[in-house]
Amino acid sequence: MNTQKLFDLSGNVALVTGGNGGIGRAIAIGLAESGASVAILGRNKEKNQSVLAELKTIGNPAIAITIDLTNREDLKPTIKTIEETLGPISILVNNAGNVSLSGGILNETPDDWDNVIETQLNSVFLLSKHVGESMIKQKRGKIINIGSMYSFFGSGLIPSYAAAKGAIIQLTKSTAIEFAPNNIQVNAIAPGWFETDMTAPVKTMPLNDEIIARTPAGRWGQTEELAGTAVFLASKASDFITGETIRVDGGYSIF
Repeated sequence: MNTQKLFDLSGNVALVTGGNGGIGRAIAIGLAESGASVAILGRNKEKNQSVLAELKTIGNPAIAITIDLTNREDLKPTIKTIEETLGPISILVNNAGNVSLSGGILNETPDDWDNVIETQLNSVFLLSKHVGESMIKQKRGKIINIGSMYSFFGSGLIPSYAAAKGAIIQLTKSTAIEFAPNNIQVNAIAPGWFETDMTAPVKTMPLNDEIIARTPAGRWGQTEELAGTAVFLASKASDFITGETIRVDGGYSIF
């Protein structure tokens, strides 16, 4: 067996939501460097174009689409555009996320709750449903959902985020069971504390010292350190792995 070929993503089309920065950008670039054609979705047009330029330097076909994933009616047309441009989607990375730093359920407004759940959870359900229909026709596919440490731990500061990320793990398992007979694997990655725009405020809080002290690696993660796990889960090397959540956290969750 040529193990190197197991990780070759040539001939695959990957869709990465929130692919215009942070974790999504690192995964999108990692998939492209492994041979995949990549479509990124994001709300910020300028950031989309910046990452698209990086993807194009790699040499594989790539597109960027500006979209708000909470606009449900835009999802199917966007998938159609991607498949007409790049081909059938065989890799879906549900990464897009937001957070409401409300301080708890007593402070969080229903609108803030709804927006986080719609972005972090409902879009994952809908995209998995719509893209899954295409994957079933191909009789193959990989869906990778991005969880969090808050998929396992509670949070008094960001309850809607924790609720959504906890649900992602169960949605991953449920979708994995449903899609397995069609040769589609569904798994999740649970990042620890990584340096991104969304986590930047934490580095100015007392929580930062707690994170460093609890993480055996003694530091925050760099987004590029997630790319390898994503490539593995998107590749033939993971064909008999489904419904799993891989923690990439520097040991944070050991304790």
